[in-house]
Amino acid sequence: DEFRVLTAVEMGMKNHELVPTSLIESISGLKRGGAFKYVKLLCRNKLVAHQSKPYDGYRLTFKGYDYLGLKTLSKRGTLGAVGIQIGVGKESDVFTVSTVEGEEVCLKLHRLGRACFRTVKNNRDYIRQDQHASWLYLSRLSALKEYAFMSALYSKGFPVPKPIDVNRHCVVMSLSMGYQLNSIQQLRHPGKVFDTLMQLICRLASYGLIHCDFNEFNLMVNDEEKVTLIDFPQMVSTSHPNAEDYFDRDVECIRTFFRRRFGFVAAEVPRFTQDVSRKHTLDVDLAASGWTSAASADFEQLHSLARSEEAGNHEEEEQDGGWDGVAGGRL
Repeated sequence: DEFRVLTAVEMGMKNHELVPTSLIESISGLKRGGAFKYVKLLCRNKLVAHQSKPYDGYRLTFKGYDYLGLKTLSKRGTLGAVGIQIGVGKESDVFTVSTVEGEEVCLKLHRLGRACFRTVKNNRDYIRQDQHASWLYLSRLSALKEYAFMSALYSKGFPVPKPIDVNRHCVVMSLSMGYQLNSIQQLRHPGKVFDTLMQLICRLASYGLIHCDFNEFNLMVNDEEKVTLIDFPQMVSTSHPNAEDYFDRDVECIRTFFRRRFGFVAAEVPRFTQDVSRKHTLDVDLAASGWTSAASADFEQLHSLARSEEAGNHEEEEQDGGWDGVAGGRL
């Protein structure tokens, strides 16, 4: 019954900023006393939050959305247990998890709304009229985009994690073994790794894609110095008006990092106009993965709003709660 009430709050937030108790009762199908008892219990455990302005109602917290996503992935048989947190950022949290068969995989929880919830609320024209503007929608779009791009790239043999499942803002993928490039102080063959990264940037472009955030924080290198691309937050098409600038920025970012960290100076680097030839398109693959043109337009507009607001909006952190007492437990 607790999950019925939690799901009712989620459904109500599609059209309401705050969900009144009467609507929660109607959606959940529980009697007034039962619904009220469970919503108070959820509120006490910080899965939902109560607000009295501009009217009395409840909203999902990040923790509540986490539980809904995990519940669905558990019922599907995708996840069996939650491990430890291995990464945190302003737009996502990353955990190790185990499948029902005991295989260790990776769970990424997208949290784009953490930095831009107020901005999104104040720009409702950027959302379709049938979609309530909230961090729920923004985080779900972000997860769907990552899963779609990861599926398309993995199917073409790119060095990315294997996509396993997606639900709401949760993405399950294979666990990439290695170290973030930014944490590596020395490479045996910096020139070879640099060439591999330049080839990867050019190969992405040949498939019609530019990463737009190709840096040391989104790359993993293992003991054999093989590279894995682990994040695709802002990928755009080579037909984008600013494609050349984005491409050159990705190249220059890696070039600068290798010069400063490893003392490696590249004699020359690829140029968009000279070294990029689009030979393939991933449009069909991306559509098949669930990333439609409408979703792409929504996400690009919303994400530009997110980037326009400074990070560090922590007003809701204490109220929303986190993963205390959840990590390390069975689902």
